[in-house]
Amino acid sequence: MSEQHRPRIVVVGSINLDLVYHVPRLPQPGETLTGTSFQQVHGGKGANQAVAAARMNADVSLIGRIGDDTFGAALVVGLEAEAVDASHVKTSGGTSSGLAVIGVADSGQNCITVIPGANGLVTSADVMAAESSIAASDVLLLQLEIPVEAVITAIRIARNYKVLTILDPAPALQTFPPELLCVDVVCPNESEASLITGLPVTNVAEAVVAARHLQSLGAKIAIITLGSLGCVVCDESDNPRHVPSFPVTAVDTTAAGDAFAGALGFCLAQGQPIFEALCFASAAGAIATTRRGAQPAMPRLDEVNALLKPK
Repeated sequence: MSEQHRPRIVVVGSINLDLVYHVPRLPQPGETLTGTSFQQVHGGKGANQAVAAARMNADVSLIGRIGDDTFGAALVVGLEAEAVDASHVKTSGGTSSGLAVIGVADSGQNCITVIPGANGLVTSADVMAAESSIAASDVLLLQLEIPVEAVITAIRIARNYKVLTILDPAPALQTFPPELLCVDVVCPNESEASLITGLPVTNVAEAVVAARHLQSLGAKIAIITLGSLGCVVCDESDNPRHVPSFPVTAVDTTAAGDAFAGALGFCLAQGQPIFEALCFASAAGAIATTRRGAQPAMPRLDEVNALLKPK
């Protein structure tokens, strides 16, 4: 895909530092093991999607919070290095930035402890303070790693200004406020879709049924990603579509959904048809699985175009 104009995307979401350590096996309670390596990787679903869209050459702003620790300062520097506007990222005093401590065994098994920190302090007032930025955007990207009230406020603002809204409902909530689905596009994975709808989602046919149910709950377009099975979409026509996955050798699927959402926002911000946008987003997600880490795995526009180019 060629860039038609530079789309404007606002992301409201989380900002984390991932502390990743590698060990031959995961320790038992009370056991001390010697690790083999350690990395600090910038993450958080909001920040990941902001970087994903920025690497597509979109004009991206992020609304969120960091703590007044050294991690927070580094996270902002990282965002600015990716050309993400962090002027709406506020600092919460006396609290940590969002952290994820991730242990990875040689077998690929992992254990993760998430400390929301400042992400849990994002407020509706934070979002309202950025109303003019949302109003001027083409697309608003949302996830659920910050308080739901802030997400709902962002949806309301975007609807008032007829800004296209995309919700990646992750992590899925046990209690799902109906107003969260008053969006133009919702794009859960299979487990999230199953939790929200109460329906099984184990294959393409079941995903279509669940996607239609999501539409009945308020979403104009429902997309369900299915990993190696690709994704399905139900739009405002009565013609469900299936987009196959791209064959790649995956090494880390952690941020594939964020690459998908950021690329989807980039395409829809340019007015691309939904099926074409999904092919592009699927390619971006596939590339992300071939790399380790969160933000470092986000592909660039030329890389996605290269994967889409007929061989």
